[in-house]
Amino acid sequence: MKINKLTSIGLLLLFLYLTQFILGLKWEWLYKMQQEEIYKRWSGLGLALFIVIQWLLTFSRIINKLKKYSFKVTNLHKWFGALSPLLFYMHSMSFGYGYLMLLTYIFIINNFIGYFNLDVIKSTNEVLFKGWMITHVAFSMVITLLMVFHISMVFYYK
Repeated sequence: MKINKLTSIGLLLLFLYLTQFILGLKWEWLYKMQQEEIYKRWSGLGLALFIVIQWLLTFSRIINKLKKYSFKVTNLHKWFGALSPLLFYMHSMSFGYGYLMLLTYIFIINNFIGYFNLDVIKSTNEVLFKGWMITHVAFSMVITLLMVFHISMVFYYK
C-alpha cells in the first residue's frame, strides 16, 4: 500500500477536524459566523453543491456521452474528496445531534473509505473492489438522502 498525495491531504484534514472536535478547539470568528443563519445557509449550499458535484463521477461512468470525461472527473472527485473535511469544517465544527450526528459519522467514515481507494490499496482483487465500491456508493447515497432531509428540515422549520 502506497499513500498518495491526495490521501495524505485528506487524512491530515480529517485528523485535524476530529482533533479540533475532540479537544473542543474553535476559531471564534468562524464559530460566530456558523451561528448566523445566512452563513449557515450559504455554507450549507456550498457543501450541498460539493456533494452533488461528487455524483458527477457516477454519471460520467454510466452515461455514454460522458464516459470520455471519466478520467478527468475521477481526478476532480479525488481532489474534492481530499478537501471535503475542510468544507465540512467551514459549515460546522461540531457533529450535531440525532440525524446530524449520523450524517457526520457517515460522512467521516465515507471519507476514510474514499481515501483508501484501490489506487492506494493496489489490489486487483475483484471482491475487494466490488465491496469497496458498494460500500462507498451506499454511504454516499445515505449522505445524499440525509443531506436532502436536513435541507428540508432547515427550510421547513425556519
